[in-house]
Amino acid sequence: MTTVTQLRKATLVLPEVEEGTHFGMVAFSVRGRGFASVTKDGRVQLHLPQEETDAALAAHPTGEPLVRTGTPIGFRVPLADIDGEDLNALVRAAWFSRAPKRLAASLAAAQAAADSPGGDLPAGIGRPATQALLGTGVTTLEQVAQHSRAELLALHGVGPKAVRVLSEALERRGLALRG
Repeated sequence: MTTVTQLRKATLVLPEVEEGTHFGMVAFSVRGRGFASVTKDGRVQLHLPQEETDAALAAHPTGEPLVRTGTPIGFRVPLADIDGEDLNALVRAAWFSRAPKRLAASLAAAQAAADSPGGDLPAGIGRPATQALLGTGVTTLEQVAQHSRAELLALHGVGPKAVRVLSEALERRGLALRG
């Protein structure tokens, strides 16, 4: 069973996501375009392309199409009926469907870089922190050293544990975070 808190974590780790309200619902948008919301009765609504909606409907029998003025625009399912992993995947798909093309391409490139060798960022910082750093062009520990602790923590996906792991890796190389 997932919760609004888990939905919030899944959405806010993505670039340029803002939380607000829409018709009294908790809602999430990217550059002003809504992609996820939660109804007062606990149903998550996700704007998805038709093929993603069809797959979600097949995987979740309690789900239903999300329709606006007769046009299918996505998928709705009770939060209690979806597991965290599926929710994360659907949230990402919804974000990609609503994000501007360049921003989506930037995240896709960061994900590809995170999956391939090349940089020397420690794996122990976690995938969200790795993606956040790669999304800002930081691929090496030397580049990490050019930032302060506060700057790193300001990135969505980078938490205290990731900063600690990065600091320890920098220390082993004789480097430190700025200021």
